[in-house]
Amino acid sequence: MTRFVSALAIALLSVAAAAQHQPASQKPASPSAVPSATTANPAPPASAPAAKPDRSAAYYHYSMAHIYEELVSAYGRSDLANKAIDEYRLAIQNDPGSEFLNAGLAELYAKTGRMRDAVTEAQDIIKRDPSNLQAHELLGRIYLRSLGDMQNGTQSQTMLKLAIEQYQEIVKLAPNNKDNHLLLGRLYRLNNEMLKAENEFKSAMRLDPGSEEAVTSLAYLYNEEGDAKRAIDALNSVAENDRSDKLYSALGYTYEEQKDYKNAVAAYRKAVDLNKDNLDAVRGLAQNLMNAGQYEAALDQYRAITEANPEDAQTYLRMAEIYRRVGKFEMALDSLKKAEGLVQDSLEVPYNKAVVMEAQGNYAGAADILKELIQKTDKPDNNYTTSERNNRSVFLERLGSVYREMNNTPLAVETFRKMLPLGDENATRAYQQLIDTYRDAKQWPQATAVAREAVAKLPKNRDLRLVLDSQIADQGEPDKALADVRSLLKGTPEDREVYIALAQMDSRLKRWADAEEAIAKAYQLSAKPEDKQYVEFMRGSIYERQKKYDEAEQAFKRVLSQDPQNATALNYLGYMLADRGVRMDEAMGYIKKAVQLDPSNGAYLDSLGWAYFKMGNYDQAEEQLRKASDRLASDPTIQEHLGDLYQKTGRLKLAAAHWERAVAEWNKTIPAEVDQEDMAKVVKKLESAKVKLARESSGAAPDNK
Repeated sequence: MTRFVSALAIALLSVAAAAQHQPASQKPASPSAVPSATTANPAPPASAPAAKPDRSAAYYHYSMAHIYEELVSAYGRSDLANKAIDEYRLAIQNDPGSEFLNAGLAELYAKTGRMRDAVTEAQDIIKRDPSNLQAHELLGRIYLRSLGDMQNGTQSQTMLKLAIEQYQEIVKLAPNNKDNHLLLGRLYRLNNEMLKAENEFKSAMRLDPGSEEAVTSLAYLYNEEGDAKRAIDALNSVAENDRSDKLYSALGYTYEEQKDYKNAVAAYRKAVDLNKDNLDAVRGLAQNLMNAGQYEAALDQYRAITEANPEDAQTYLRMAEIYRRVGKFEMALDSLKKAEGLVQDSLEVPYNKAVVMEAQGNYAGAADILKELIQKTDKPDNNYTTSERNNRSVFLERLGSVYREMNNTPLAVETFRKMLPLGDENATRAYQQLIDTYRDAKQWPQATAVAREAVAKLPKNRDLRLVLDSQIADQGEPDKALADVRSLLKGTPEDREVYIALAQMDSRLKRWADAEEAIAKAYQLSAKPEDKQYVEFMRGSIYERQKKYDEAEQAFKRVLSQDPQNATALNYLGYMLADRGVRMDEAMGYIKKAVQLDPSNGAYLDSLGWAYFKMGNYDQAEEQLRKASDRLASDPTIQEHLGDLYQKTGRLKLAAAHWERAVAEWNKTIPAEVDQEDMAKVVKKLESAKVKLARESSGAAPDNK
């Protein structure tokens, strides 16, 4: 094709060169394809009479310009571009009123990267002829291209505004062009003008009711607004026989946003069935199989992606995540090694290595990697971009958590404090982590002091104020704290978080009626499915602590009906059944699923060990309880469980040691976190064990009572 174009252009140049030496009367007449001016030309100076357009000469120079444009396309030479521009200028000199020629020159400027000249030329055309669609379209394209190239936020916003202005004019001039409505809708969406975006997408749908692009654009807009139901309704408005893989992918994404993984998997499967080469659909299918806990099926899809595209590093990262979730840590590290070989200077790969090592219990190895990432991303002048700041915050937060797992409270505190200068949400999370660290270490005054510091530094942050009030209540001033929390109620949907805080505080204070009332109000203000699930979980916890087991079970099952992979609800329900020795097979099923979803979670391992104990499987009980103790050594309930196991298996001295440890941990804990009945039972068992052990050591006959 290139050879043909260049040969044709050379031939035309020869003809044009010959024509240049012909008398003007022999030059070709201007064809009707080159329109003349549609508006009056600006008046020339009074001293010079208006020149009569020479359209034959204009056509000649336009032809020459077009030939040079062909050569520029073939060879990309700047000297040919300059010649084309010169010919356009000569053509315009001979027919200055021709908007066709002016628009052609503007287009050429744009093609050759002379954007400033292109904008100036197009703006001049619009000044003379505001309804010139071609000039508006050119300006719109230039602003769109510039918008994509902009890095500065202020400049991008300015360019977005300019692009919107042009496409507003374009849709007025060409109201029946579906694509222009779609593009203007996307620009409005980018500018957070959601209602205007919705109207443009609907206009596109009216022009072409079968337009899949219009339907999917509208659905993604609804998803962004958190209205998944309208998104699904829009997508389902297209008849099944007319749906493509793209539409099914959009439907799968929408179900995924609702955490309806079953329907998401079904939609993505249909997308893949229609187009097996649509790797984005395969990725969506794999992700939602993983979300649904179907790990082997998800791995099969990810393997298919690696076969089609062995250079896809993200796929190896997702595979590593699955292997980590199911406890196959070496395979996870192997997948990360493959990803590492495909990307240069990746931050994500080493970070995920650290996460795997942490799950393995290799805290020192995880800490070394995270420290290296923190050092690598350090800027002495603290001049971070938003993404750099967020990455650094993630690394510091993970490292602080690792130190906390290592029971190294001073290093954890030091690390979390390094997040504070990063500001915004990073500072809020840092304070919350600092408070949690001191609470985990049972350093209650320090936790309260940090909460006070946080509120003093960020007085407008309501979440931190709620945390401080919770600390004040735990420290023995509940009425003062509850009054302050209630003062934050404004009668708006934002009250949801306040009611949740009230429910948590009242529950810890065993003010059950108040807790139930607060959580009911929080539920009424919960709009998103995940918000309702969280409140239902809290409701179940409040019922369980009152020993209202049937109501608690119903609440947890409502959570699981919406989110079958909710590991926290699975564990709580399973433990609640197992602890009472009720429906043990069902209880074990819930707990095992929770452990599968989070195999290194100490609380879940404790539940599994306790369930084995209740079923009389003491070897497996000991294995899981010891793992739980390794993860959460200061948890008194785990120590109590180990004590009960060792007593049952005839190791009374070990049992006494763990019961004593449980009592010691409870004594370090604030009253709000201690079940006095449970503690009294353990104290009684410990005293009995000590008496028995003393008798055995003195040679007295054992007491068989």
